[in-house]
Amino acid sequence: MDMLINGAAAQAAENSWIDVTNPATGEVIDRVPDGSREEINAAVEAADAAFAGWSETTMRERGLLLYRAAGLIRRDYKDLGRLLTNEQGKPLREATDEVRGCANILEYYAAIAGQPAGESVSLGKAGDCLVNRVPLGVCGAIIPWNMPVIIMGWKVGPALLAGNTLVLKPASATPLTNLKIAALLQEAGLPAGVLNVVTGPGETAGAALAGHTLVKKLSFTGNYVTGKKIRELAGSHLSSLTLELGGSDPMIVMADADIDKAVEGAVRGRFYNAGQICTAVKRLFLHEKIAGEFMQKLTVKLEGMKVGNGLLPHIDMGPLNSSEQLARTVSAVETTKEREEGTVRSGGCRLAGPGFDTGFFYSPTLIADVAPDAAILQDEVFGPVLPVVTVPDLASAIREANRSKYGLGASVWTKDLGTVKQVYRDIHAGIVWVNRHLTVPPEVPFGGTEESGVGRENGYKALDSYTQSKTLYLGW
Repeated sequence: MDMLINGAAAQAAENSWIDVTNPATGEVIDRVPDGSREEINAAVEAADAAFAGWSETTMRERGLLLYRAAGLIRRDYKDLGRLLTNEQGKPLREATDEVRGCANILEYYAAIAGQPAGESVSLGKAGDCLVNRVPLGVCGAIIPWNMPVIIMGWKVGPALLAGNTLVLKPASATPLTNLKIAALLQEAGLPAGVLNVVTGPGETAGAALAGHTLVKKLSFTGNYVTGKKIRELAGSHLSSLTLELGGSDPMIVMADADIDKAVEGAVRGRFYNAGQICTAVKRLFLHEKIAGEFMQKLTVKLEGMKVGNGLLPHIDMGPLNSSEQLARTVSAVETTKEREEGTVRSGGCRLAGPGFDTGFFYSPTLIADVAPDAAILQDEVFGPVLPVVTVPDLASAIREANRSKYGLGASVWTKDLGTVKQVYRDIHAGIVWVNRHLTVPPEVPFGGTEESGVGRENGYKALDSYTQSKTLYLGW
């Protein structure tokens, strides 16, 4: 397999490969080149050489190409979904939805294609100014393993539509579907060098991309510790930096909420993709008047969930993506029990037996009576574990929710507009949902505050971040 898609091909050295493992079976399903600084340099140079020609095409032409690529993704969505399940672990239903979501993102950017809006400034006798938006040049994107296809769309769509070229580094655990989609973009007519995919570890390939002086913008999605290193490596040579660094999203359920709808929202919001979502519900705050009924119904739902290989029918939740993720989840629950910081109401164990012995499976877990200062409320738990805190009123819920260092998303479940206004005003989050959680359509700006990162993806905001203003001063 070539190291680069649409770029100067660079073959990996003998035996320099990364195994890709199915998290449900432990089986090695493929391997990809172990890219290094040399491959990143080749990719950046290919992107730099392609920039002049690509940026001279019209935005309409670029949009039409994205639209064609979206059609090819929809054509192949079943095969792409199976590939994503095999490398990532999520149920096939979730995987195919994610693939079609990527097509939807590209279609959105195709739909808004047009010359970027400019402005004119009259200076009277001193002249006139015309201000246009122009592409930045070579951009970089580093993709995580949890939602690799959706997030590829978030980064590729606006970067290419704006007229930039792009070097993309997938996660080593989940590079296969990203490579297939890059090939479909090539099939749609993307010129050589415009999109270059380099596989390899973050410590080598990712670091080289972040620190490359020809890269004018970098978009990274991953954890906070890595994000800080990315920012240091990027230094002053970047004109733009987007960092989405995870979250510990609170879900606040008030006494007037539709309980059944909120229970369904909590199940999907926490256990979708085995809880491996930046914007998953990671802390549940229940008003004391409805806490008992809510917990009873939630427990029944969790105990009825079917866990297994995502390719099997009627699976509600697949495995965690790796042994490392499984170990972190086990540690978070065991620490909570050892410190007596909460009571496991349901689950709380690694699954064993036929179908589970070779994979990274953990039971959907509900922890009640969690202490306000418990570690499981402060750290981002990237697994199927939901800690619950009972609160007496809205002010207490907001105060406890804001104790996190993160500020990505939050949701409130209520029928009262005043409650909505108070949560929206006071909660630390980049997006606040009302009576839902997780939904992030491509039209909606997405990003966080606090230690959840900087910058926004999706919508016109993302398109703006891949351009810069350029002024023509007419001194008549």
